[in-house]
Amino acid sequence: MSVDFPAYALSDEHVALRESVRALAEEKIAPHAAKVDESAQFPQEAHDALVKADLHAVHIPAAYGGAGADALATVIVIEEVARVCASSSLIPAVNKLGTMPLLLAATEDVKRRYLPPVASGAAMFSYALSEPEAGSDAAAMKTRAVRDGDSYVLTGTKRWITNAGVSKYYTVMAVTDPSAGASGISAFVVDADDEGFSFGAPEHKLGIKGSPTRELYFDGCRIPADRIIGAEGTGFKTALATLDHTRITIAAQALGIAQGALDYAVGYVKERKQFGRAIAEFQGLQFMLADMAMKIEAARQLTYAAAARSERAMQGAREPDLTFISSACKCYASDVAMEVTTDAVQLLGGYGYVHDYPVERMMRDAKITQIYEGTNQIQRMVMARQLLK
Repeated sequence: MSVDFPAYALSDEHVALRESVRALAEEKIAPHAAKVDESAQFPQEAHDALVKADLHAVHIPAAYGGAGADALATVIVIEEVARVCASSSLIPAVNKLGTMPLLLAATEDVKRRYLPPVASGAAMFSYALSEPEAGSDAAAMKTRAVRDGDSYVLTGTKRWITNAGVSKYYTVMAVTDPSAGASGISAFVVDADDEGFSFGAPEHKLGIKGSPTRELYFDGCRIPADRIIGAEGTGFKTALATLDHTRITIAAQALGIAQGALDYAVGYVKERKQFGRAIAEFQGLQFMLADMAMKIEAARQLTYAAAARSERAMQGAREPDLTFISSACKCYASDVAMEVTTDAVQLLGGYGYVHDYPVERMMRDAKITQIYEGTNQIQRMVMARQLLK
């Protein structure tokens, strides 16, 4: 009897990719992770290593100079980098977030102008949706884009923008028709060198300290009208469609953080001795480890299944449950990451609470995965809406 494997089963190429990314991450990225966290500096060593290995934006199609990797391969890259350094994993993750609106909705001319520099590693791409008064309620944004001849003039502020200041390009959502609500929002490409565009000071954060988070300021920022992504008024639809694909990358990041914490905790309990034997021999701790591993594997299967649906959708297939499953994997994997990293700290006891050991960093890094790209409360609202519609 023949057996058809599910679409998210790893191919030999995916297995080989995991092995190569893990080797690179452990050799080139892990040694700098603690310093990146301590100094809150952008992980340049990780960026350079990822670019050299062509792992910084693997999702970009070959037609635009990219590796043409599928959504599952992209998940694996992010997962393996996050296993050693969550900040560094935001390089491939945010490059996908920033460019996904172009892949979904931009003209061929816009794609050919802005995707090749990202594919080559010459530029990074960030995504600007949230504002000071428009977080979960993103449609309440105030940033304006007013048409003026062959240009649009942008005025307003964006907040919580990942990799702001190091990215060259930004997908920016702005209101072009204030009377039309969400249907009056449009999307644009903004260049860091555009006049009237500037950055706020870096935020001081609990985790992912190596990935700068800053405000974007648009003070009469004039950009060519041909930098619009899709038609006027379609920006919010594009933003939501983007998140259907990129919430999966946050699940991948959460998955990697959790796996890194489990791996470290397993090694620790095998070596740590109390009462004359390794603490790994105590059943209470074995149960904790079993639960951690079980939940990580459940999150992994859900995330890979979501990635398979994302890829099919990008290839033109109808995937009506993509919104549900992408919210589900992001929500579940991030909850698991927070739980697993907290348990890892507990397993290390006092050592887990100090900077000398990486699990406290992983615990701090895990927290943001429950918050950004839609809080987990919002994800549950999205899932319920899908169930009830």
